[in-house]
Order: sequence, then C-alpha cells, then structure tokens
Amino acid sequence: MLQIQKNMEILSNLTSKFPTFLLTGIPGLESVHVWISIPFCCLYAIAFSGNSMILFVIITQQSLHEPMYYFLSMLSAADLGLTVSTMSTTLGILWFDTVEISLNTCIIQMFFLHGFTFIESGVLVAMAFDRYAAICDPLRYATIITNSRIIQMGLLMIIRTVVLIVPLLLLLKPLNFCKANVLSHSYCYHPDVIKLACSDTQANSICGLIDLILTTGVDTPCIVLSYILIIYSVFSIASPKERHKVFNTCVSHIGAVAVFYIPMMSLSLVHRYGPSAPKVVHSMMANIYLLLPPVLNPIIYSVKTKQIRKAIYAVFSLQNKQR
Repeated sequence: MLQIQKNMEILSNLTSKFPTFLLTGIPGLESVHVWISIPFCCLYAIAFSGNSMILFVIITQQSLHEPMYYFLSMLSAADLGLTVSTMSTTLGILWFDTVEISLNTCIIQMFFLHGFTFIESGVLVAMAFDRYAAICDPLRYATIITNSRIIQMGLLMIIRTVVLIVPLLLLLKPLNFCKANVLSHSYCYHPDVIKLACSDTQANSICGLIDLILTTGVDTPCIVLSYILIIYSVFSIASPKERHKVFNTCVSHIGAVAVFYIPMMSLSLVHRYGPSAPKVVHSMMANIYLLLPPVLNPIIYSVKTKQIRKAIYAVFSLQNKQR
C-alpha cells in the first residue's frame, strides 16, 4: 500500500493538467540569439509592411476594386495574421530568452496560427476558382464571381476554420502532460504539443487527421483540378501569344500556392518521418513554414502584377507630391 502511494506521488509530480511548455529557439545557437534576431526582424518587417501595403492599395485604389484583388486582400490579411501570431514568441525567445508559455496561451496561439493557415489555404482555392472562371468561361465571369459570392466564400472560410479548430483545441484540455514539456519550435504547433502528452491522444490524432483531410486534403485537389482545366482550355487557344498572356495571369497564384504548400508539407514530413533529424532542422523548417508565405507573397504579386505595381507607385507619388 505504501509503495502504491509512493508511485502515485511520483506520477503526480511527473504529470500535470496545467503545464508550462518550454519553447525552443535555434538549438545549439542560443549564445548568438540576439544576432540571429536581426534577420528575423528584417523578415517580419518585410512581411508586415508588404502585406499592409497590398491591403492599403487595394482598399484605397478604386481601380483595384475587382474580384481578383479582393481575394488578394484576403490572402494578405491571412499572411498578416500568421505573422502577428508567431512574432511575439519568436522575438521573445531571441531577445529576452522568454521560453515559458502556459497551456491556455499555447491554445490561443494555436487557434490563430492554425486558423489563419486554414483560411490561407481556402483563399488559395478561391483564387484558383477565380482564375478558372476568368480563363475558361470569360463571358460569364461577371455573373459567376460577384461581390456577394466573394463575401459568401469569405464567410465559408471563417466558418470552416472555427468548426475544425475549436474541437481540436478543446481536446487538449483533458490531457495530462509530462513535466519535461520542451517544444520543438518557437511557437505552439498542434502535432508538437500532443507528442508531449502522457495520456491517450487517439481522439486528438483522429480529429487532427479529419482537419487535415477537410483542409489540405480537399483544397489541394481543387487547386490541381482548376489548373488541369485551365491548361486544357489554354492549349485550345491557337495563338502562342494569347497562351503566354493567359498563363502570365496565373504565375502569381502558382507562386503563392508553391510557397504555402511546399514548406507546410515539408514540415509535416519532418514531424512524421524525421524524428531522428537534428533539432536545428525542425526549428528551421518550422520558421520557414510560417515566414516564407507572408514574406514572398507581397513580393510575388508586386513584381508579377502590373496593376499592383502601378497602384503602389501611385500611392508613393502622391505622398511625395504632398510633401
């Protein structure tokens, strides 16, 4: 009886329902975190200013009040959300060595982090549908992609996100966590958190798999199908010049899809099949996964979209004249 009591005491000391997690910066480079923070600050500044500029020019320039640019503004808003949701913990580690985070704070961060990821995936599908309608059925484009339909798509993305995310995060509350709660990244990532649980996580894994199927599992085939139909339609055009012009309208979106899905799938593969990989690999992949889309999307659209370039130039020219 005494031995059982001792075992119970040891177990209660090792597990907790209200744990404190320890976030990880760049493993092995803790002594130079302050210097590493410089490129991170530059990337966050580019992401924040670039997406804010895209949003600003779309809102203020009447010429950009078209469906394609409404979807682009949604993409920039999602990228801003992703940037803000991880910036505080990442820079907190690099600047002040603030590595502790409570379960409740962790859940809040995961809600916004995974939520904006789901929304961005949905926006990329909507943009693919927009390109499909513009190229494959141009005569009916104005009746297919209306302002009310864009609003409905936006609401559907938000509803899907909330319905999928809330149960996933609520299932974390009953879990017991071991005291050695060291996370692999500078932010809370759901697969990383449930690996630390001492109790049964089968329900969490099933819910996570369902969420993955209903987001990436649905969105990726939809984007691929859209481009198969677009390519089929484009190759029916006789003029090579027209083909080039049509493909050029899709380049920015293809770039956005690539910088979103490739790092996300790479991080998932590292978590699932690379537990023996060096910790620095996990850390770098995690930061690339969340920083690459917000940094590159404004650059891609500014470089490849003439109307966006003209609008940005018009804004800066107006400010210079006012001075």
